[in-house]
Amino acid sequence: MESGYVTTPFGRRPMSLGMLASQQLAGTIEPGMMRSKWKLFRAICEARPALGLTDRALTVLDALLTFYPDDEISEEKGLIVFPSNAQLSLRARGMTPATLRRHLAVLVEAGLILRKDSPNGKRYARRDSAGAIGEAYGFSIAPLLARAVEIENLAAQAVADRELLRATRERLTICRRDISKLISAAIDEAVPGDWEQMTVMFRALVARIPRVASTEELAPLLEEMGLLRDEAVNLLERRIKREKLDANESQIERHKQNSNPNSTTELEPSFDPKQGEKAPANNEGMAEPPDSQRLKLPRPSAGSGGKAPNAANPIAGHSLKSFPLGLVLQACPAILDYGPGGAIANWRDLMSAAVVVRSMLGVSPSAYEEACAGMGPENAATVIACILERGGHINSPGGYLRDLTRRTERGEFAIGPMLMALVRANGGAKRHAG
Repeated sequence: MESGYVTTPFGRRPMSLGMLASQQLAGTIEPGMMRSKWKLFRAICEARPALGLTDRALTVLDALLTFYPDDEISEEKGLIVFPSNAQLSLRARGMTPATLRRHLAVLVEAGLILRKDSPNGKRYARRDSAGAIGEAYGFSIAPLLARAVEIENLAAQAVADRELLRATRERLTICRRDISKLISAAIDEAVPGDWEQMTVMFRALVARIPRVASTEELAPLLEEMGLLRDEAVNLLERRIKREKLDANESQIERHKQNSNPNSTTELEPSFDPKQGEKAPANNEGMAEPPDSQRLKLPRPSAGSGGKAPNAANPIAGHSLKSFPLGLVLQACPAILDYGPGGAIANWRDLMSAAVVVRSMLGVSPSAYEEACAGMGPENAATVIACILERGGHINSPGGYLRDLTRRTERGEFAIGPMLMALVRANGGAKRHAG
């Protein structure tokens, strides 16, 4: 500050601890520190919500800065501006005196300017014989320079938050579009699945989107929509895999039927030529080839479930897509107590806990093995955790698990809606995995 003493306001305006703190802060300006007044003003505009300013207060600050003679604010050049109310009103777009006084008070309360009042409350400056300002009374912009680094950091954070909000809105819009079109495609193609329930969930999520929302409000909605989209993609991908398997089996069957149309090996007993006797030159009476030369169906990959598909179940072995472990534990916190040491740090811990809970719930080993084969071990453990969380509502956990396994093999079961229902039922509370 210009003065080395505390200055109090003129007239009836009271002194406050905030004013005293601002004056003390203004006295901490580092020697040689300077900032462009307009760059600093733009930073204040960016950080306006964090600073508690209104747009009209910014208009008054803009007008005040026009009275500072240099572009660079520095302590060496003085930090007091002393316009009259009439001049300030003109540069503040014709703001009325009452409104002007109100927003000047807002700037003072925000700690961006200080009042340095003269004995009679007027704003003026005394100059020496050389024309240099010796003593000035008006508004000190010293707090702007003292808080320059803080203001710039607030502005940078505001820009980052705005960019994150924009990106989150874009991702949410794309996710909404994807879910809508995927559900429409599934219904048009008659893909098995509870698409009606998925549509109801989608509409409920869309209805929860506020007109003016923050990133904190949109982030959980985006996460839930992402899970719903993953479920839709999962069901559609399983339909595509099943169609490919059906096509491959049909092609292999045609190949078996057409590879040797004159062969009678399936209808007639094999003919073993005696030692020293040549086999017939044509196909009639040809000996059945040994096992190593027979046409064999390719063995499908067992997948993560360890169970190969068969004719009755062409998509068995194509396990469901597993969900993030953190989401599973958020939806099913009760399973944490059965993990090694009372904590679950990875999927292996969750599967170990599921074996303990399976026995406790009375689920037979064969039912759990079938679930692991049909869903994949991670998803089977996830379903066990869900059954434990809803234990009071399920009469026969073993029968319920077998039913879910059969529905999974038919492409009619999705884990996502079950998890999200439990997340909402638990109020979104999170516990550490360990």
